[in-house]
Amino acid sequence: MTTRPRAAGSHRRDNAGGALTIGKVLSAALLLAMGAIHLYLVFDGVGGLLGVLFVLNAVGGLVLAIAMLVLRGGLLTLASVLSLLFMVGTLLSLVLALTVGLFGITESLDFTLVPTTLVVESIGTVVLAVTTALLLRGRRTA
Repeated sequence: MTTRPRAAGSHRRDNAGGALTIGKVLSAALLLAMGAIHLYLVFDGVGGLLGVLFVLNAVGGLVLAIAMLVLRGGLLTLASVLSLLFMVGTLLSLVLALTVGLFGITESLDFTLVPTTLVVESIGTVVLAVTTALLLRGRRTA
């Protein structure tokens, strides 16, 4: 069996491709987790305007998770940027509700799944930021 010598820098591209695949899968999983938490809270009794916003969050998380897994090229980069903004916006909304209130709604850490949501959305923000950076860096080097 003969092995071909690798081109200079190809090992780095292979590692970046593997990291990107892991980033895409983790991003999709965290978007789904975020959406599932919000949908669970609707079924647990959150209603009114907040319930509607939570359902929209669940739908948005599902759509963006699918986009992270099926899109390629520039559309994947766009989906990643939008997913990052979506995750950051959702996390910021929760932090505002916990501190100063948001749309007249105040939240506390002892409410159902609030600590879990903070963890999932914080990790999701970091994973999506790294994934987006990898995609943007890949577009620059291509």
